[in-house]
Amino acid sequence: MRAPLSESRIQTLNESYPAVPEAVPRARRRLGGFARRAGASGDQLDGIMLSVSEAVTNTVQHAYEGARGDVHLTAAVVSGELWVLIADDGCGLAARRNSPGLGLGLACMAQFSDGLTLISRAGRGLEVRLRFELLGRAPDEGEARAPAGGKLAEAR
Repeated sequence: MRAPLSESRIQTLNESYPAVPEAVPRARRRLGGFARRAGASGDQLDGIMLSVSEAVTNTVQHAYEGARGDVHLTAAVVSGELWVLIADDGCGLAARRNSPGLGLGLACMAQFSDGLTLISRAGRGLEVRLRFELLGRAPDEGEARAPAGGKLAEAR
């Protein structure tokens, strides 16, 4: 088993995929490998991968309303945390009566992350920002430790 990458050695993950169903497992695998190399494992790794699957699925199902578009995935390790951004250039966040699914994706992301923020993009689209405190890493002296459990914040 390889040791986790130090923050000075870890690269960011920055990819875009067509917003089609095949993007969901592809993004999940790529981010899962990145998170594993950063030190995530076990239940935390499963939660990270599920959260990314939910965010990418939401983009595929809702962002472009049948038109073509892309889903953008960015990740980095900062101060012992995995930061993940899933973004699109679609129609943004809107209440929908005819939405497929159970509507539990955002709640799932909030439960498994240590922070969830939804941001309307300046042009068009939505950013889903997820933060995961990497387990097994002691905080630096004087560094605040975020409480466990997800938080949901929305900025516009």
